[in-house]
Amino acid sequence: MAEEQTPKIREVRQSEDRFLASDVFETGGRVLPRANGTGTWMEPAREIPVYHTCDVLVVGGGPAGTAAAWAAAQAGADVVLMERYNHLGGLSTGGLVIWIDRMTDWTGRQVIQGFANDVLGRLPAAGLAGPPRADWGSRDPKKASYWGQRTAAFHGTVCWSPTLDPERLKLISQEMLLGAGVRLVFHSWAAVPMVADGKVEGVVFESKAGRQALRAKVVVDTTGDGDIFARAGAEFDTDIEEGDVHHSANTGFMLGGVDMDRWLAFRGNEPEQYAEFAKLGRERLGFFQPPYVSWRNDIALFLGPRQSGLSALDVDDQTELEIRSHRFMQTHCEFFLEHAPGFEQCYMLQSGSQLGVRHTRRLGGVGKVLRSQWADGIALPDEIGVSPSVSLKYPVISVPYGALVPRKLDGLLAGGKHISCDANSHGFMREIPQCWLTGQAAGAAAALSVGAGVQPRALDVRALRKELRRQGVFLHDEPDAMAQPAQAEAAAVAR
Repeated sequence: MAEEQTPKIREVRQSEDRFLASDVFETGGRVLPRANGTGTWMEPAREIPVYHTCDVLVVGGGPAGTAAAWAAAQAGADVVLMERYNHLGGLSTGGLVIWIDRMTDWTGRQVIQGFANDVLGRLPAAGLAGPPRADWGSRDPKKASYWGQRTAAFHGTVCWSPTLDPERLKLISQEMLLGAGVRLVFHSWAAVPMVADGKVEGVVFESKAGRQALRAKVVVDTTGDGDIFARAGAEFDTDIEEGDVHHSANTGFMLGGVDMDRWLAFRGNEPEQYAEFAKLGRERLGFFQPPYVSWRNDIALFLGPRQSGLSALDVDDQTELEIRSHRFMQTHCEFFLEHAPGFEQCYMLQSGSQLGVRHTRRLGGVGKVLRSQWADGIALPDEIGVSPSVSLKYPVISVPYGALVPRKLDGLLAGGKHISCDANSHGFMREIPQCWLTGQAAGAAAALSVGAGVQPRALDVRALRKELRRQGVFLHDEPDAMAQPAQAEAAAVAR
């Protein structure tokens, strides 16, 4: 077994163009050696039985896929959602990314709505924690300080950014889709897209039943990694911003038996002692990951340590990430149990069943979310959603339909963290609310394309925008509508 070297710590500090600060941990050593395979094996040709035929097939049941299937069914399509795990929600459930990032702009206006409101509105009060609506947009220092410790205030502004119970979200998502008439196919891995004459016509998938085919008039790729569009031959990008937390990976975990209020009081009120505690953590562990709040005071959430230099498209690297992350869970639990106020009775509660992957591929689309457009404040003609910006100096950001449409490939749309965008914009477009946003748009567009008998690239965007509004999505009407809030935000900051 290869010896693991001491991790190197690279700190990525918070800036106006990033959501949060974090250490990124690098190491040159490996727990497992690389696989030793050589040569090839010829797979014999065979006929594949067709399992099912539908209007819209959504591949991947994470945040984007759940929203896509829901939206397509609401728009009247016969929908199948295929998911390799035993639940819906993806990283927001199985990955334990239970902190749902900002859905409001810097004035407190909620701009990510639609499916986001539908699903969160079904959670009971005991399964959701976050600031009351009256406080959204507040710059009161006390409120911002309180909610800042609870991942719901940034740049001194309270935001709608709740934490939630992942098991509740699994069940609610499932029942929403079943109630809408969506056919769920769990424990199935879409392996090969069925492509003919430049058009995706379904997928070949693997399950305990063996290898089968599923035909569809439009496929929505919400795998998160662009597995379907990449294997179908669509163009994609893989560049990253070096040193950014957004390209790292890890498995999240939760510790139970804690008193988070006591921990937050220690971290917020005793900065010198906390600094010494963090220093000791790095000395003892070689890295350090502070906890986040969850939906309960007695559960702490850890979304790290974040690791770089490993690819989520490489099975050896994925295995490496999982092994390290489970070790991190144990060592952090032991360290916090011994040294952290509020963690005197903590125990390992749960690790994520899904690897926390932030970046792999991004679609090469006919449109793109661009860093150069952040400051423009322009509502794009094919806008299908609006995202909060990363800092007070930017207006909200218009998301174009073209970011979901491959440049050449037909019969397919993309939704979620692998949509067409540059490396900087990916830092926020990969977040769960933005995945709900783009997934809902992709699902609605797929259904309307089937109904109109046209390819997704030929869909009348006016019809799509009308349907998205019907589903509760926030959209702008006028080209200059986004600049006005930005002016108001600038004036508020100046005051």
